[in-house]
Amino acid sequence: MHQHTGNWPGKTVSNASGICEYLNKKFLFIDIPGTYSLQSNSEEEEIAREYLTSGNSNVTLVIVDATCLERNLNLVFQIMEITNNVIVCVNLLDEAKKKGITINLEKLSNLLGVPVVGTVARKKKTLNNLISTVYKMCIGKVKSKPIKIENNEDDETKILKIVKKSEEICKEVCTYNNSEYNIKDRKIDKILTSKKFGIPIMIAFLGIIFWLTIIGANYPSQVLFDFFNFLKPKLIDILTFINCPENLCNMLVLGVYQTLTWIISVMLPPMAIFFPLFTFLEDLGYLPRIAFNMDGIFKKCSCSGKQMITMCMGFGCNAAGCVGCRIINSPRERLIAILTNSFVPCNGRFPFLISIATIFIAGSISGFKGSIISTITVIFVIIFGILMTLLVSKILSKTILKGLPSSFVLELPPYRKPQIGKILIRSIFDRTLFVLGRAICVAAPAGLVIWLLANIGIHDTSLLTIIANFFDPFAKLMGLDGYILTAFILGLPANEIVLPIILMCYLKNTSLISIEDTNAIGNILIQNGWTIITAINVMIFTVLHFPCTTTLLTIKKETGSLKWTLFSFLLPTLCGIFICILTNLTYNIFI
Repeated sequence: MHQHTGNWPGKTVSNASGICEYLNKKFLFIDIPGTYSLQSNSEEEEIAREYLTSGNSNVTLVIVDATCLERNLNLVFQIMEITNNVIVCVNLLDEAKKKGITINLEKLSNLLGVPVVGTVARKKKTLNNLISTVYKMCIGKVKSKPIKIENNEDDETKILKIVKKSEEICKEVCTYNNSEYNIKDRKIDKILTSKKFGIPIMIAFLGIIFWLTIIGANYPSQVLFDFFNFLKPKLIDILTFINCPENLCNMLVLGVYQTLTWIISVMLPPMAIFFPLFTFLEDLGYLPRIAFNMDGIFKKCSCSGKQMITMCMGFGCNAAGCVGCRIINSPRERLIAILTNSFVPCNGRFPFLISIATIFIAGSISGFKGSIISTITVIFVIIFGILMTLLVSKILSKTILKGLPSSFVLELPPYRKPQIGKILIRSIFDRTLFVLGRAICVAAPAGLVIWLLANIGIHDTSLLTIIANFFDPFAKLMGLDGYILTAFILGLPANEIVLPIILMCYLKNTSLISIEDTNAIGNILIQNGWTIITAINVMIFTVLHFPCTTTLLTIKKETGSLKWTLFSFLLPTLCGIFICILTNLTYNIFI
């Protein structure tokens, strides 16, 4: 109950553990990665095989899918070659029943020589029966004598014998009342995974998710802004009451508190909407279809189609996308996916992109039409990020990370009715609050630094202005200005504070400014020299610049290398600088 699961294979990529108690005995369960084989062709297969051969377990519990028993029995036979203490758990009996599949569990147990327990994981009664069987095997009341596939030849011949034996057993124990039980799924797949409609439908799904996020996030964001603004004078009064020095009070409230509350107000609502919607698609079984649709394109770039799944995770948070790269078997392809994950904009960058699109692209159009135009613009920006991911992945695979694309088996799971309760709990606690917590940890010191730079100066010129003036010539070459570039640099802890820093600089304020009115923001930007080319280059650099601190820390953890972490910082940044300079020069020459 404390592990996040998903309706696609490869979700578990490392060992997870949990403890339960039964009849005053404690049981430690180790969930090893799901796999089709123990041939050690991938990292998860190697992890699974190493643990099984270690001899640390009293019982090996093999979970098989009742809707496709034959395929899973191949793994059961391989495990029975390693250990005798095996229990086979036939799960998803409810789905098998819906599809007209009946399995004779007693006969299956006799043919395999091991205990077989049927379960419906959501029904406690079946789980009690399972743990009872585990307990009886642990104390020796239940014994198993698994059949072995004799073979004196090579491994390939043995695998063929296992496949044949699995087929024979399934013919004896499985009854199919409806031979076309999966016809509905196949009809849907003919549309969702077709060459003609697959990718357009994928873009449409993403567009709907982003539009709902854009529209839905405005209201809770405003409520949070109002709430934190209401608390701000109260906090000042408390600090004044305890005789806190004025500078320290301003530093804590206008620096740390204002930065933290801005990030929470801007970051929390979009994530609280996006992650449940994304988890809905995951639970439904659509994410593997996205990988299937994109696999051919990524293979041309010598990468894996699974990279598209990690990119989808990156739309919510690039740090989560980097962790998701564990599902990619090849170390080379996994590294490419990690290095390029920040090329897709995360939820932290969406508010800025939406504001710029609304002001400079949608223009004076308001209401529903304006939101549609803003959404289409953001989708174009996202497609641009995906194209850059493909291009850079291709370059990396031909240069410093040379190699051929690896082949992988991708199971298209059955479409399942999403569990709304689980979606809400897991998307909010496992993803939204986790990511928000990490962002807050790095945003607090950032708020302090920003306040100090804005309030400490030389000859009545703040350090913030001095830094911006230093970067201004180079920023002009990119079609930006010094304040914009400085805001991106100071926004390293969290992308959400880039726009507030820009507004603070333009208005010569000493703390971050909260302006919710898009028209007012547009007037400030235009008065400070923003044009359509400025907006375009800002959107380009918003997509193509260094990952936030949270993502960089995650990359360091995933790669275990400071070198690759630094490279992941420089790679998108140099791409962004180059394209902005190219765009700006092209605009000035021809327009």
